[in-house]
Amino acid sequence: MINTAWAAGNAGQQGGLFSDPGFWVAVAFLLFFVIAGKALWGRISGMLDKRSADIAKALADAARLREEAAKAKQEAERTLAQASSEGAAILAQAREEAERMQARAAAGLENAVALREQQALDRIAQSEAAATKQVRDTAVDVALSATRALLREQVGSGRSAALIDEAIAELPRRLH
Repeated sequence: MINTAWAAGNAGQQGGLFSDPGFWVAVAFLLFFVIAGKALWGRISGMLDKRSADIAKALADAARLREEAAKAKQEAERTLAQASSEGAAILAQAREEAERMQARAAAGLENAVALREQQALDRIAQSEAAATKQVRDTAVDVALSATRALLREQVGSGRSAALIDEAIAELPRRLH
């Protein structure tokens, strides 16, 4: 009975906050999160720090690459300008060389034409000389034949014929 009375007396009082099981569940839940939170917070903080460092490194690399790209662009522009000026100089030099070659070719052509003209004149002169010699030789041969025939007819036979034959034989040597 005492127990019943005591239980009946406590039933009306409700034992307070510490006797409530919901309170202890909340305290256990909080303690779990505090203990687990420290471990989780360290890991999360480390991951975030590592991620932050990776991002900072990537940004630094990107800035460095951007600077290198800008330098490379400037270098390429400078090289392009230099190549353009060299190309213009080479083109001007090629034009000058082409003009010189054209002038040399024209002079060479004039020389070749003059040489061919001189060769043609020389050939004409040689042909004239050969034709003149041939006409002279033919005239001498005709004159010799006519002289032989005339002398044979006018001079008889004998010693005079021998002298005439000698003179006739010597005649071509003296005429040529």
